[in-house]
Amino acid sequence: MSSKPLNSPVKDVRWIDRAAVVDVEGDIDLNRSTEFQQDLLELLDSKPARILINLSGVAYMDSSGVASLVKMLSRTRKSNVPLLLFGMTDRVRSVFEITRLDSVFDIFQTEQEALLQE
Repeated sequence: MSSKPLNSPVKDVRWIDRAAVVDVEGDIDLNRSTEFQQDLLELLDSKPARILINLSGVAYMDSSGVASLVKMLSRTRKSNVPLLLFGMTDRVRSVFEITRLDSVFDIFQTEQEALLQE
């Protein structure tokens, strides 16, 4: 990935085998969702075997942040790259539950649980 803009919520991308683990920090709202989405889509160019997104550092996500993840899920499915989310705070998880997206995304409590998924 190229250097991230200061406004990007993506703070780090770690590689564990061929899995990309994306550490996200701060609110993901209208002001930051575009950079978030661009960073995630750019990561697909690296051809990871799967992408794990660590949301433990995200206190708040609005509909634009959720939309970024939905778009990413669509792209990863077309590329046959599993997208897994983990570490959601209760507040962020409630957004996924209210919108029923918790049944669309693969959501795990911990990084270890997500890594164990095939």
